[in-house]
Amino acid sequence: MKERLTRYTGATAMVLLLLAHSSCSKGDIDPLNPNAGDKQEVNYTWAATADSLQAATYDTFLSTEGTFKQDNSGNENFNYWWNAHMLDALVDGYLRTNDEHYKLKMKAILKGIKVKNGGTYQNVFNDDMEWLGMACTRAYQATEDPEYLAVAQELWNEIKKGWSDVFGGGITWKTDTPYGKNACSNGPAAILAVQLYQIEGNTEDLEWAKKIYAWEKETLVDPTTGLVWDNISRENGETVINKDWVFTYNLGTYIGAATKLYEVTHNEMYLNDAVKTATSTMTSPKVTSEGILKSEGQGDGGLFKGILVRHFTQLLQLPELTDNKRQGFIKFLKFNAETFFENGISRPAMMSSPDWRKKPGTTTDLSTQLSGVMLMEAAAHLKEAKLF
Repeated sequence: MKERLTRYTGATAMVLLLLAHSSCSKGDIDPLNPNAGDKQEVNYTWAATADSLQAATYDTFLSTEGTFKQDNSGNENFNYWWNAHMLDALVDGYLRTNDEHYKLKMKAILKGIKVKNGGTYQNVFNDDMEWLGMACTRAYQATEDPEYLAVAQELWNEIKKGWSDVFGGGITWKTDTPYGKNACSNGPAAILAVQLYQIEGNTEDLEWAKKIYAWEKETLVDPTTGLVWDNISRENGETVINKDWVFTYNLGTYIGAATKLYEVTHNEMYLNDAVKTATSTMTSPKVTSEGILKSEGQGDGGLFKGILVRHFTQLLQLPELTDNKRQGFIKFLKFNAETFFENGISRPAMMSSPDWRKKPGTTTDLSTQLSGVMLMEAAAHLKEAKLF
C-alpha cells in the first residue's frame, strides 16, 4: 500500500543545535547529549544487538513463501518494497557474520517476492523495483549467485522505460503516471545504475546514473541547503514542485547517489553535493530535532530513517572527506545509534520504535523494525572499522 504521498505533513520548526567538531573534554557540555555527564556509562554491544534484532525480525515477521508480513500484531499484508529492504538487511547480516543461514533466508525471500507479487518481479511502482534491484546487486556482490544479478538486470530494463521528457527528464514514480516524478524514483535509480556499472563495467549504465542524478539535482534539490524536495507533478494544468515534503529517505538516496558517483568518477562535485545534503540533514528542523532524526511514523515512513542511515554510513567512510566533516558525521550517527540502543528498543522482545527516543508501542511494523536493524548493522560495521 502506497501511503508516502498522503500521510505525512510538514515538520514543526524546532530549535537548531550546532554539532561539536570534536569530543568534549571533562566538564564540557556535549550539545548532542547535554546529560551525558549525569548517567552511568553504557556498554554498547552493537554486533550482539544487531544479531538480536535480526533474529527477532525473522522470528516475529516471517510469513509465507519466505517473505515477511506487515507487523507483529497479526497483519499478514505483503509489502513488496519492505521485503526488498528485508533482503538488504539480510545481506548486512551475512556480510557481518559470514553465517550461511543468511544466504538461505536471502534466497527464500527473493523467490517469495516473485510468488507473492503474482509470479513476476515487475511492479507498477518504479521505486519498488529499484529497491529490489539495489538489494539484489548487493546480494550478488556478497554471494556471487547469478540469480540476483539477473533479477537486478531485469528490473533495471523495466525502470529505464520510466524516463521521459516530461518535466525535462526523470523517472516516473509509477509506470502508469507520466506526470508524477519523485525523488524516491530517481535517487535509487541512479544508485542502481552505478551498482550495475561497478559489477559489469557497462558505461551506458554509468551515463544513465549521471543523467538521472543531474535531473534530480536540477529539479528536486534545494541549491542552497541540499535538502531534497519530494516530487514534481502537474495539477490543473500547472507544474508543481512539492517543497514542503522533505523526508529522510529522499535525503539518503540523494546522498547515496552522489557518493556512488563520486566513487566511480572522482568528480568532486558529487562529493560536495553529498556533504552539503548530509550537513543539512544533521541540523534541518524538517528531519532532525536536538541531534536525533525525527520519527516519520510507521507504515512506509518507518523505513525512511534506515535508508538514510545506510547511505550516510557509506558517505562518512569516504577517505577523501576532511577529518572535520568525518568526525561531525560520525558524532551525529553515533548519537542516534546510542539513543536508539538505550531508549528505542523493547527488550527482550527486541522490537524497534519509530521514535528513537522512546520505547515502541504494542504494534511494530516491519518497516519500523528494519530501520532499527539497519541502524544497528551500521553501528556494528563502524565499530569494526574503528570509527565508533
